[in-house]
Amino acid sequence: MSRVIMKYVPHTITHVPDSGVTFEVLCAASDCGAESGPQDEQDTAQLWALRHTGRTDHDLFRRVVTDHAKVTRTE
Repeated sequence: MSRVIMKYVPHTITHVPDSGVTFEVLCAASDCGAESGPQDEQDTAQLWALRHTGRTDHDLFRRVVTDHAKVTRTE
C-alpha cells in the first residue's frame, strides 16, 4: 500500500481591476430570449431592461455581472 502526503496551501482570490467588469441583462419572460448583450456600464444594461419593459411589458430579468479573478498563494 502506498501513502500520500497532502499539504494544505492557503490561497486568496481577488478581482483583477485592469480586466474590467461587464454587465448584462437577459429577459426572463417565457419564449422571449432578448438580452442587452455585454455592456461596460451597469446603467447601459439597466436602461436596456427599462426600454424592453416599455416595449413588451416583460418585467422579469436576470442580471449577470462578469469580472476576472486571480488566485494567488498566500504563503
